[in-house]
Amino acid sequence: MELLKEEVEEKKKLITTLRNKPWRMKRRLQQLKEAQAFVEKFEGALGKGKGRKLYAYKVMMAKKLIKFKRDFENFKTACIPWERKIKEVESHFGSSVASYFIFLRWMYGLNLVLFGLMFGLVVMPEVLMGLPYGSIPRKTIPRPLQETAMDLSVLLDFGGFMKYSVLFYGYYNDERTIGVLQFRLPLSYLLVGVGIFGYSLMVVIRMMARNANEGGDGTDEGDFNFSWKMFTSWDYLIGNPETADNKFASITTSFKESIVDEQENQKDENIHLRRFLRVLANFFILCTLGGSGYLIYFVVKRSQEFAEINQDNLSWFEKNEVEFVMSLLGLVCPPLFETIAELEEYHPRIALKWQLGRIFALFLGNLYTFLFALFDEVNAKLENEKSIKNATITAYNEYYSNYSSFYNTTDVPPLDIQPADAIRGPCWETAVGIEFVKLTVSDIQVTYLTILIGDFLRAFLVRFLNYCWCWDLEAGFPSYGEFDISGNVLGLIFNQGMIWMGAFYAPGLVGLNVLRLLSSMYYQCWAVMSCNVPHERVFKASRSNNFYMALLLLVLFLSLLPVVYTIMTLSPSFDCGPFSGREKMYEIVMETIEKDLPAFIGNIFTYATNPGLILPAVLLMVLALYYLNALSKGYQQANLDLKKKMQITRDEEKNRRNNKDSTNQVMKDLDDLLPNRSLIPPPEEEEPPPPVVQKGSKSPKLKPGSAANGRGVKLQKEVSLAAANPRGVVNRPPGPRGGPPGNVRGPQPGPGRGRGRGGPPPMQ
Repeated sequence: MELLKEEVEEKKKLITTLRNKPWRMKRRLQQLKEAQAFVEKFEGALGKGKGRKLYAYKVMMAKKLIKFKRDFENFKTACIPWERKIKEVESHFGSSVASYFIFLRWMYGLNLVLFGLMFGLVVMPEVLMGLPYGSIPRKTIPRPLQETAMDLSVLLDFGGFMKYSVLFYGYYNDERTIGVLQFRLPLSYLLVGVGIFGYSLMVVIRMMARNANEGGDGTDEGDFNFSWKMFTSWDYLIGNPETADNKFASITTSFKESIVDEQENQKDENIHLRRFLRVLANFFILCTLGGSGYLIYFVVKRSQEFAEINQDNLSWFEKNEVEFVMSLLGLVCPPLFETIAELEEYHPRIALKWQLGRIFALFLGNLYTFLFALFDEVNAKLENEKSIKNATITAYNEYYSNYSSFYNTTDVPPLDIQPADAIRGPCWETAVGIEFVKLTVSDIQVTYLTILIGDFLRAFLVRFLNYCWCWDLEAGFPSYGEFDISGNVLGLIFNQGMIWMGAFYAPGLVGLNVLRLLSSMYYQCWAVMSCNVPHERVFKASRSNNFYMALLLLVLFLSLLPVVYTIMTLSPSFDCGPFSGREKMYEIVMETIEKDLPAFIGNIFTYATNPGLILPAVLLMVLALYYLNALSKGYQQANLDLKKKMQITRDEEKNRRNNKDSTNQVMKDLDDLLPNRSLIPPPEEEEPPPPVVQKGSKSPKLKPGSAANGRGVKLQKEVSLAAANPRGVVNRPPGPRGGPPGNVRGPQPGPGRGRGRGGPPPMQ
């Protein structure tokens, strides 16, 4: 019975590990059927008496558990959003195009969590427990604007009712606690605004670590290059014949490129001309970047001048000039960079990296130029706000003094002013939030119109005008469009950067971005499947997308700087937002510690913010980073050494199988120190006396590496330390041999039978 149980377990183990066996498919199927039949036959009959039913029950439950786990994994896969749609795109266009939609889905999940934090901890408490709309001035539309507050043109510019809503910073009240739950809204607003960056940083770094663990093929770049291309280049997820043909041509081209690369490296070229053209191309690109930055700064300054003019006298273009110019630069500059890059004549892989870096610099420069110009406007509004605040305080003081002197009393009632008639400041936080929302909306509009005109209309004309045109529109100009992976990914990254920066000034911006990503998934999937064709060179997507994650991490860090500058440096508006009435926004934290927490916690925070503790902590972190960096370099070097040892071991094993000399230089040097292996004495075995060579006869010919008895010498096992073979010409018959030097254990040479014991052969 025990043997039967062991055999059943062995069959089960064979079933689970069958796919790892180096067998043919026919043998695998045969072994699988035999193992399954054996398990089905004997598994339920292993128990006896009372134990038999219990064992059968355990076997049945184990099978049901395995089936449940398999079904649950299938259910989890089916619950992944848009999995079937992405697989369909992947089957037609390859995994490179599908990687963009996977990244888009990941960004949607990240923004969904950020929306939950902002909506659940900031927006909903204000809506449910805060003061109602129209109760205070910050929640009321000014009376001169009430007539046009619901006009479509005003709403599209996010003015009127949209401006005085939960979408923007200025709507939220500054009371320390609100509602029955005594919810601390200002503290929650600040912590959520900073926590968004903390959570995003944690998620991005975690994804980069996961990609780093999954990425890589375990070999250095260039090792077994043709083998990797031969056996790993095919994308098995392709299900479209046209894509498969393109992939086949791509693999063939990659082999040709690998051969041509070495030939190009040895070409004689005019290096001075090449350097001049590259310097000239970079000069043109720097001029383009500088011009785009100046243009954005100029139009932002013009928008500040337009803000002081009556909006009814401005055209639609003048109202939306900043957003239009930024979107236009994002469309025009990347193709211009690609045209200028033709002068450099870089390898396509290097040219792609330069192109991505230049587009990244363009977007980043435009964004920060926009921010610098915007903060100039913020400083101007802060000065205006101070004058309005001083005038308001002066008016209230005059009212109190006049009332007390006229009625001769100190019990002065508050001034009865309707919220719609109260004096308002410019509320610069809301103005900044409106600019970010308008920039996001204009980016959505330009992206969707580009897809509609550049892809759909182009494909429509090529499809229906190809029959009556002068040339082949599909093969020539304009042809069908290809999906721009790098441009779309970079656009997605910088849109997320605007969301991170603008969410502090406009809490509703995160919800708007969730809707944008949701619609982009369906809209772009439809555009790809109906308007685009597979790339001429279909590349298999890398498992490690850390390049895009690194760009996202850099954008996250650069998005954090303006928000930190706002919290720590700028003064909040005096009549709007949750931090009004305070000198700096971060003072809400100190206020909460002093009033709501025990005294010893305040002392802990006081000691923790002491520079005497911060500087040693920073120094300790720097030392820890240096230690970890050195440790990582040591591990990398050890890894390289192990790879070299494995390579040497593989070479030696291959040489032993092929019975060849060692290719290892160290082993060759050791072999040179050893004597010739042809004089290895055989094991103690008696030999007949050497043959007598008669006069005029030839000496017997022996093959190299063989003994006199005709048996071959095993070079790998039989090693002798005897003297080397004589290199001179043999001009006499072989004589008697002496024993090896130092052979004191064996019999000494002498008369008698045996090898080397007879006398010299007779001479004739």
